[in-house]
Amino acid sequence: MDNLELLPEPEEPRMLTTIDSDAPGYPGEAYGISDEEARELRWPASPLREILWPWGAITFAFGVVFMLLIWPHINAYLSPVLPESEWAYETTGIRDLQDSGLDGSGVHVCMVDTGIDTTHPDFSNLTLAGFRDFYEGEHGHIRDVGEDSHGTMMAGLLVADGKFYGAAPGVDLSIALALGPSGTSGQEDRVAQAIRWCRITQNADIVSLSLGSDPGDGMGIQSETVLAVQEALDAGIFVVAAAGNTGDDASISDVSVPANMQGVIAVGTSTHSGNVWSNSANGSMVDPYTQENRSYPDQKPEVSAPGVLLFSTTSTQIEPPYAYSTGTSDSTVLVTGALALILELHGTALAGDDGVIDSEEMKMVKRTLASSCDKSGIDGSPHDARGGYGFLDAVQWASDIAFELNLA
Repeated sequence: MDNLELLPEPEEPRMLTTIDSDAPGYPGEAYGISDEEARELRWPASPLREILWPWGAITFAFGVVFMLLIWPHINAYLSPVLPESEWAYETTGIRDLQDSGLDGSGVHVCMVDTGIDTTHPDFSNLTLAGFRDFYEGEHGHIRDVGEDSHGTMMAGLLVADGKFYGAAPGVDLSIALALGPSGTSGQEDRVAQAIRWCRITQNADIVSLSLGSDPGDGMGIQSETVLAVQEALDAGIFVVAAAGNTGDDASISDVSVPANMQGVIAVGTSTHSGNVWSNSANGSMVDPYTQENRSYPDQKPEVSAPGVLLFSTTSTQIEPPYAYSTGTSDSTVLVTGALALILELHGTALAGDDGVIDSEEMKMVKRTLASSCDKSGIDGSPHDARGGYGFLDAVQWASDIAFELNLA
């Protein structure tokens, strides 16, 4: 082990790969830092020999448990010096749309998650349009019940306006607390009720679902959640959902439910280095609801967006209240934000003379999403089972919609 070093993986720095000390390793660009700084991230492997056996192994096991328990606090203190994630907003064109004066104003987004910590300083300008607790029924107690503050992190990616600027801080935001502390969506009846609340009471334009269940598990294809999502789609509400973080599980052959539904925009994850994230779910060629082959523009997933090590807001019980998050949940919020900016820009024209966005207009939005995607990350192919039609390009998406609507 004297000639070996431990190399952090760019997509998951907590994962260390053993390499020869003379090996070049990853360039600094992969971490968002300089090559010299990247070299300093490597650790010598020889000290591990002292703790591997026999008592060292036991000590190491206890140490791992301890680190898992205190990681949220360590992560918070490291956040200010770790790589920033402004690249996620810039490479998707979100910042370009914002530079033209858009912030999502007039668009109503409803998020179904673990809640939100509204005491966070980056939410000082935020006034929720609505909050409802489907977990414990404490509708007057706005909070985030997630062990990792999942809901607060997702909300920050969308509406933060402080240490960093979210994708669409000007939207009217409603929060439905429907997931438990673990952030799972096993209680799918709560999720279904939350989606119906977004549709009926909140009159949302977009429902953002950074959640999902593996196909055939939890939320099945005949579930209440699927019915609630279809009701939202039929009402002209866009539904954006996470494809899932199951790309490394060969036993799972499709994106999560309800992302696998035809009308839903299923979102996969891309990395800072311009690749599809290895854990982003694979989409099946077959639609489980019709048993027919999926076709353009409804192949799954539809799009990929940045979602690896994104800096966001977290619980104010942690100081500083910021952390990094990775997964298709994060990518989903960026697509939701891009769509909100586009609806602010083109929503009136899209709704037409009757003021209603119908099924044909929703299909057009999905079709232009597919046509506008940056295909460099999927080697120019028409569709990739993990990368979708390509990477999110919000500016081109807005332009393609304008073309379809014959706007100047």
